[in-house]
Amino acid sequence: MRLVDSLERDQGGASGRREATAVSLAVEPEISIDGHRLRLEDVEAIAVHGRPARVTEAAWRAVDAARMSVERQVQRGAVIYGVTTGFGRLANVAVPPSQAGSLQLNLVRSHAAGTGAPLSIPQVRAAQVLRVSTLAAGHSGVRREVVQLALELLNRGVTPYVPGQGSVGASGDLAPLAHMTLTLLGEGDAYFGEQRMPADEALARAGLAPIILQPKEGLSLVNGTEVMTGIAALALLRAERLIAAADVIGAMSLEGFLGTDRVFDDRINRLRPHPGQMHVAENLRKLLASSEIMQSHRDCGRVQDPYSFRCIPVVHGAVRDAAAYARRVFEIEAISVTDNPLVFPEDDEFLTGGNFHGQPVALACDVLKTAMAELASISERRLFLLLNAQERGLPLFLAPQSGVQSGLMLVQYTAASLVSENKGLAWPNSVDSIPTSAGQEDHVSMGTIAARNLDRVLENVEGALACELLGALAASDARRPLGSGAGTQAAYAAGRAAVAPLTEDRPPAPDIEALRELLRSGALVAAVEAAVGAL
Repeated sequence: MRLVDSLERDQGGASGRREATAVSLAVEPEISIDGHRLRLEDVEAIAVHGRPARVTEAAWRAVDAARMSVERQVQRGAVIYGVTTGFGRLANVAVPPSQAGSLQLNLVRSHAAGTGAPLSIPQVRAAQVLRVSTLAAGHSGVRREVVQLALELLNRGVTPYVPGQGSVGASGDLAPLAHMTLTLLGEGDAYFGEQRMPADEALARAGLAPIILQPKEGLSLVNGTEVMTGIAALALLRAERLIAAADVIGAMSLEGFLGTDRVFDDRINRLRPHPGQMHVAENLRKLLASSEIMQSHRDCGRVQDPYSFRCIPVVHGAVRDAAAYARRVFEIEAISVTDNPLVFPEDDEFLTGGNFHGQPVALACDVLKTAMAELASISERRLFLLLNAQERGLPLFLAPQSGVQSGLMLVQYTAASLVSENKGLAWPNSVDSIPTSAGQEDHVSMGTIAARNLDRVLENVEGALACELLGALAASDARRPLGSGAGTQAAYAAGRAAVAPLTEDRPPAPDIEALRELLRSGALVAAVEAAVGAL
């Protein structure tokens, strides 16, 4: 059963869409978390689809060992950053053992300074999964009870309410993680299922009780890159699905445009052997195989198409390669320990470092959002060409009766608007840094801003691709009764099951939304892969 089963519209949200959850009653295999291995698909399965999670016995032993190391050091009176000292610029201020608990509580409360529209429930749950994984690695020094409660929030449908703005990406995601931690303390707000309420009430409804923080625990819970990485992980998986859909839609548009498929010849693309380019060229060959429409104009005399058709392997391939780079970064970050200071129980030692700095995630998000913005840009150009292809036998604006009807004229305006919006969002957030904590934290990553903007870019890419798909369907109608290719025919059938042919002017907005859902659900690509294999 899918945990996320409803959508809330939010005028102030980054994407205008807030996904809400309902407690899943399904019994599904547990996903094991050991602090060392965690696939992005596992993060999505827990965060979005409600798969239950468990911490392995080996991880519990590591958690206990790290905690015992913390307690030994505190008993010895060791000077430990954030345990027996203040934080940030206050690192040189000693804190007596009698105030160690108050220090941790005050840290969490003072750092919960977020603002703006909340992160979506799936995004927060993804961050929760990563937080559990980090703690389970056994280098943070929290008690077993802390990890257990964080795990139970996931399994029982309790999600912290986390404002989306306030993190500069070092020391990690301080503000949003502090809001997440408040829920463990029974403070702030949280969701139980999809209903927002005070956190103590949400815990009570789930049969859970809040914790009281012990030395090191508040610091361990607010330090790290889990929020930016959780957002980025879900975005990456969404981006990969949109990239596959773009190949399908591009093939449909080329077919309707009566473009040439000679540019997908393997001999051409092997001479520029970028993995993504060769992959896309192979996809296009599979999608268009046995197309009667393509065969119908083999001897038309046209030699070259505009770049947005001719260069699909190059552009889509570069986007695939960018996504592959981002996946590697996010996969590594998902199994990283980004706390500070770190506990090494085997040596009974604390080491202070900079693992909390979000630069790797920030750069990868910036690369991916730039690449995805280009995917929308080339898509809009193909739609533009479909709407102005009278010399290729298509009616102007794909209207059944051009002149008295406007057809899909304004659909291209919508795509153009989304592409233009992405140009601002694609500006690299990682090039910015504003010093914080009185200059102690003098270089920050802005990684969470980059991740949030990546999510907004993907929302626009999805809309632009839906607009192109609407045009590609209408162009395919104009080529009937000739049959489409093995893959494009499956895509046409899926698209027409969602949206009726255009016989007269009607508001395109409902059609665009229906096709967005076809893309969002993965149903378009699934239908095509059932016909031609994996893309």
